[in-house]
Amino acid sequence: MLTVINVLHFSDFHIGVETYGKTDADTGLNTRTLDLLKTLDSLVDYSIAEKIDLVVFSGDAYKVRDPTQTHQREFARRMVRLADAGIPVFLLVGNHDLPHAISRATAMDIFNVLRPADGESGKSAYHSNIYIGARPGTTLIQTKNGPVQIVAMPWIRRGSFTNLDEAKGLSVDGVTRMIEGKLTDILVSEAANLDKTIPSVMSAHVTISTAKYGTERGMMMGRDHVLMQSTVTSLGFDYVALGHIHKRQQLSSNPPVIYPGSLQRLDFGDEDEESKGFYTFKLDPRMPHGQMCVSFDYHPLESRQFLTFEIDISEQDTDPTATVLNAISRKRITNAIVRMRISLPQSRAPLLNDATIMKALQPAHFVASMVKDVQRTNRSRLGSASIEGVTPLEGIRLYLEAKKTPKDREKIVMRYAEQLMNEINNKGDE
Repeated sequence: MLTVINVLHFSDFHIGVETYGKTDADTGLNTRTLDLLKTLDSLVDYSIAEKIDLVVFSGDAYKVRDPTQTHQREFARRMVRLADAGIPVFLLVGNHDLPHAISRATAMDIFNVLRPADGESGKSAYHSNIYIGARPGTTLIQTKNGPVQIVAMPWIRRGSFTNLDEAKGLSVDGVTRMIEGKLTDILVSEAANLDKTIPSVMSAHVTISTAKYGTERGMMMGRDHVLMQSTVTSLGFDYVALGHIHKRQQLSSNPPVIYPGSLQRLDFGDEDEESKGFYTFKLDPRMPHGQMCVSFDYHPLESRQFLTFEIDISEQDTDPTATVLNAISRKRITNAIVRMRISLPQSRAPLLNDATIMKALQPAHFVASMVKDVQRTNRSRLGSASIEGVTPLEGIRLYLEAKKTPKDREKIVMRYAEQLMNEINNKGDE
């Protein structure tokens, strides 16, 4: 009897991002690594509790192409926990998962080597329920509620194409267009050979033409190739599970074409995103080909907050430190990653107490920076007058006028200034 298949989609985990973190005393791990693992644990817990039938990961498990053994172990532990719970896992290879050399293994290849071993436990470190999408192609996965076809479009190395005869003599942009054309041809071919009675999912680590970039701009390794949205929506897939863009976005609803975004806020480029999380969707094999996704939902996860304070101090501010403290008090900084940008006149800079401000920021998880933009005073600001040839007394008078000093006070200051000048001159004559 056919039944609905529940699928979970996430991407861009990027374990290894440790900027704005510190060493955790209990585990010895960077606190940003712990942030990432906490969200992944929540995702795994949800999958098991809600009896998810299939988990699709759309690339970039790691930050770097050569992840540490610790990062590989921690990611593998979570994937194996899903697989051991009877949930098949599809892992697509992203650009951060690829080595520099074509002949070298990807960070995902270990899953294809180690399989369950005979023994007392009946289990090994890795699991036959884990599938790797390292090359373009279609994988048929049997879930407990029925089969699903996944068409994989992992990140493609430019080097795989630049040695082709047809690439010779092409410009960089020409090679990019050639790659885009070949990827489109691959997708068209794979889609044409799908079994139209079985739900189909396209999992691609790629930029779609209508996507809006997020924090991945600062993490990109090489030039992007782009697929047209009209292409991926016209091939009959029931759901298009995308990775590579860290900003969550739904590009289409029929079929759903979705970037779930990164699982955690990775830097200040994610500051304005309301939440981070993953998607679930339901596939109904009883529906027509291309229309089997009957619903999809976004699920937010707890993610560490990033906060930027932009504070302008005026010339008239008699207590700039209090102004900064007041701005801090209006936001919830506890456990957040914070940076300060304070703009102030040079005359106010000595009144700013850095120690007091840093003490107020102690509840934050990490203070990324405190930048002070001090606006230097123009020393020759004497109205429209030139300072050349101006006597000391005339200079004082021009200064008082520029500062809009009351006339009665100006007369007193000028009288004392004249007396002082006379005393200096008389001593010079002795």
